[in-house]
Amino acid sequence: MITRVTNQTMLHGAQRSLQVNLARLADLQEKASSQKAIGRPSDDPAAAAEALRVRAEIGANQQYGRNIADGEGWLTQLDNAMTMSKRALDTANDLTLQGSNSALPPTAREALALNIESLRTELMAQANATYGGRFLFAGNSDAPAAVAPDLTFTPGGTVERRVGSHETIRVDADGAAVFGSGPGSAFALLDTIAADLRAGKDVSVHLAPLQQRIQDLTAHHSEIGTRHARLLGAKDVVADASLALEGERAAVEDVDLASIILDLKLQETAYQGALAVSARVLQPSLMDFLR
Repeated sequence: MITRVTNQTMLHGAQRSLQVNLARLADLQEKASSQKAIGRPSDDPAAAAEALRVRAEIGANQQYGRNIADGEGWLTQLDNAMTMSKRALDTANDLTLQGSNSALPPTAREALALNIESLRTELMAQANATYGGRFLFAGNSDAPAAVAPDLTFTPGGTVERRVGSHETIRVDADGAAVFGSGPGSAFALLDTIAADLRAGKDVSVHLAPLQQRIQDLTAHHSEIGTRHARLLGAKDVVADASLALEGERAAVEDVDLASIILDLKLQETAYQGALAVSARVLQPSLMDFLR
């Protein structure tokens, strides 16, 4: 069977071929100018879905990084507060040891009592220290001060920072555990030592409780160091994940510019060739002159 081929058939075929070549050329030009493999989801639905997944993970990873930076600020401030508090209690312990000398005159005992009160003020300031508007030793409490007038710590929820998909780290401390609470607190103990110094009493009985408070504070200080080490480990994990995720994103979204330019040149040559072939094949016919 002989198929009849007319000039109109050849014209339509040439137009379709040129349109296909032109569409490919336009697509390559768009990729070369934007340097993106995906201009719209319809270009590659599977790649677009993968790009959305990777970008969601990148966003979560960036949030972990911000959480870690904030947590570092909390733990650094907490470390400073505990260092200053231990220094104050160590000094108070030395002064109490001096005050245990029964031969001290009243003026010397008064001087020691004033120093103890000064250290108590410093200790109270550290217990009420804040970071970002929140108390280091009272968590999310919205009270005017972490330490209430009765020397107890105001209750508040713990402050935690999520540093990974399955890991959170606490960045505040339990003030009652660190300093004690109420009559058994370090503040009440220093008040008692100062009062007994002025009254001429034997203050050596307070050395054991004072050293116990120092030991408790030291133990919690060590725990803060452990949390800080975990935070630094999470920081390294986030940094590594950031590099890996950026590589995944680039593999899905970005184009190899050198390869795209080569493809573009080849497509331009193909399009120019198609134009030349169409111009030679579709010569004017008798019907064109009779119209």
